Amino acid sequence: MERDLLKGIDCIGVSVHFFCHDGTGRFVMAKRSNHTRDEHGCWDIGGGGIEFGQTVEDTLHNEIKEEYCTDIIASEFLGYRTIFREQNGRKTHWVGLDFKVLVKPEMVNNGEPHKFEEVAWFTFDTLPANIHSQNPHFFELYKHKLINQ
Repeated sequence: MERDLLKGIDCIGVSVHFFCHDGTGRFVMAKRSNHTRDEHGCWDIGGGGIEFGQTVEDTLHNEIKEEYCTDIIASEFLGYRTIFREQNGRKTHWVGLDFKVLVKPEMVNNGEPHKFEEVAWFTFDTLPANIHSQNPHFFELYKHKLINQ
């Protein structure tokens, strides 16, 4: 019986990750619900897997529109990360393409209430304690580029 390959498990997954900010020092995060794959109740910056035949730019645009209901004003490629994790007892392998994205703050809303309990604005001084396990590494790698908005 043939089945589709699972990205990140059966083959290396490629994803975009986005730090959406308003240009004044605030950035948006979403609190993961029990309907997400893992890390329920954790705050995350945002991201999504690239689908076969879709460009990185289209994925970035579509994921931000889906998750935060807003348009991109400007984006900057920050770099990439090799991400090894474990999900429900299975090892995963992803390559994450990381972006800093200026968005229209007045448009930001929870576009996926079935996945996210809440969407809120933060600064590095008001960062919640319960953030997604991958966010500390993201912030460490890029904080010097993220603070200088």
